Amino acid sequence: MNLPMRNTPPDHGIRVPIEELEKLVGALFVAAGMPAADASLMGRILSRTDARCVYSHGTRQAAGYIKEIIEGRVNPTPEISVVNQTTTTAVLDGDGGMGYLPCHRGAEMAVAMALEHGVGVSTTRNHFHFGAAGTYSRLAMVNNCIGLAVSSHRYEMDPDNNILGASGGSPMSFAVPAGSQPPLALDMSSHVIPSGAQEELFDRFSAAFTKSLGLGAAFQVLGGILPGIWKPEFQPPTSQWTSNQGAFIAAFNVASFQSLDTFKSDMDDYIAKARAMRPLPGMTSAELPGGMEWQWEQDSMTSGIPIDDDHREVLETIASDLGVATPFRAYDSTRF
Repeated sequence: MNLPMRNTPPDHGIRVPIEELEKLVGALFVAAGMPAADASLMGRILSRTDARCVYSHGTRQAAGYIKEIIEGRVNPTPEISVVNQTTTTAVLDGDGGMGYLPCHRGAEMAVAMALEHGVGVSTTRNHFHFGAAGTYSRLAMVNNCIGLAVSSHRYEMDPDNNILGASGGSPMSFAVPAGSQPPLALDMSSHVIPSGAQEELFDRFSAAFTKSLGLGAAFQVLGGILPGIWKPEFQPPTSQWTSNQGAFIAAFNVASFQSLDTFKSDMDDYIAKARAMRPLPGMTSAELPGGMEWQWEQDSMTSGIPIDDDHREVLETIASDLGVATPFRAYDSTRF
């Protein structure tokens, strides 16, 4: 899946209210054959991801997802099921559909279990892409839990490539609530070294390589092997779907460990002191992970999500193909 790498506000484009973007994306998935409730969830998650300026995993991905659905590789009408459940764990099956559907439900279940029992963990399997890991860790965070979300996908490991390929680049997110300060929300891939220059850089940065491999291997276990994505029934030719992904989603109820007010006060103290330090080179402010995304989201919710011309064209093209009207012309006056 080709993902654009720029995850910062664009320097040109228009501002679109999040509600309009949600409705558009939901309509696109309905036109592709997805039930209205599932399509609406896709619209909400992808638009909120754009609001944080994580464009690589936002609404522009709808075009690729819809192509997979229309061409028969992703199930548009999956029956999400809970195949195993205990007091604090759940295993969900995605029935070959988009990973957002079982993962969102799994995150809700993890939070509910954590609020009642202190901790809740869900794994998901037999589905396609689950998007930005931060979607699910933040769901725990806004419910005063610490959230962890990890995903992995099934792929072949070529013996002609070096062992770094075993890491798979799996995504993870770790989100922690705060009080008045921006929350801490790490959302990243296990790849910390640019691809294409790995062996040339190894002698200089061997520690970074081995740490990247270690992170990736751990994420492969949590997000893939433990959920069961390697089971034969989820692979071709037995399965007709590209159900090559899984996820591990955990929620930890802060109040089960200490006073929530005390925890948030201590988080605010830590985050405020970090933000008072010198910024990284080329940065205008010092922010911990998630700080900039939190600020961009506040701005997007107030002023509209910034959509550049290329992003707009991607959505207009797929909308035209599906016979869905877009709202963008109504916001040309917001051009910047």
